[in-house]
Amino acid sequence: MTRELRQLTVPEGVAGERIDSALTRVLGLSRTSIVKLLEDGDITTDNRAMQKSDRVAAGQLIEVLMPAPVNQDPIPLTPLEGLTVVYNDDDIVVIDKPVGCAAHPSPGWMGPTVVGALMAAGYTISTSGPAERAGVVHRLDAGTSGLMIIAKTENSYLKLKEMFRAHDVEKTYHALVQGHLDPSTGTIDAPIDRHPKEDHRFAVVATGKESITHYEVIEYYRSVSLVKVELETGRTHQIRVHFSALGHPLVGDTTYGADPVLGKKMKMSRPWLHALELRFNHPINGNPLVLTAPYPADLLASLALLSDAVLP
Repeated sequence: MTRELRQLTVPEGVAGERIDSALTRVLGLSRTSIVKLLEDGDITTDNRAMQKSDRVAAGQLIEVLMPAPVNQDPIPLTPLEGLTVVYNDDDIVVIDKPVGCAAHPSPGWMGPTVVGALMAAGYTISTSGPAERAGVVHRLDAGTSGLMIIAKTENSYLKLKEMFRAHDVEKTYHALVQGHLDPSTGTIDAPIDRHPKEDHRFAVVATGKESITHYEVIEYYRSVSLVKVELETGRTHQIRVHFSALGHPLVGDTTYGADPVLGKKMKMSRPWLHALELRFNHPINGNPLVLTAPYPADLLASLALLSDAVLP
């Protein structure tokens, strides 16, 4: 089986890090895989094999003999109605992801994926990282709607990954949470990691990864709050976990403690959460982009039910 020899230039965002840590972030491989490549002499610079203790420098040229793919099966094509392309050029595509669509294939997921839907629609995505996650530089849960950026080329993939690490992409969400947040603006600084007993969930834990959420109430209703949310640092399920930890879970988010009766009254079978806006400079030409996605039909319908007749 032929293995790919990949050349890469170390981006500034990982300069000074150990080679195993840096390549884990840049290539999207596990640290175990990187260490195995180092031990086998498959990672070189200036024609010498690199060691685990080596640190990388910005601009350093490194050659990596990539591991053979474990799964040679093609990515399943999943044509998807309702996948709206908001922006598209030779380097990136930004989509308004509908609910019920995962970012990429994963074990146990049988539904449509962003990667599979774009490929089915004829978009070409050629980037590094695991094949099943081609072009994915950030994710939305399957139950979250809104904007996602997908890299279409290797160069844009690497630059976007660095932009997200440096927090150079501004992401704005809207969420409907139970109760009235007080104060009406605030910052939630609470580390998040896997739930110690339930692997499919996340939780605020003492040893978790840094997770900072800023919020501002847009409007108070009788027993819920419509909230603008911005992430300073991001983590899977972060918005859902942080508001649950405050005692104000997202409407419809029964995984993290939402009232199922209220969710049913508001006809929400998923968390009321939408990735509304992205602000960033184009990774290749530097042009500023401000992209927005309107609320989908299910969220609009639930807002229309915000009345004394529905809410307790």
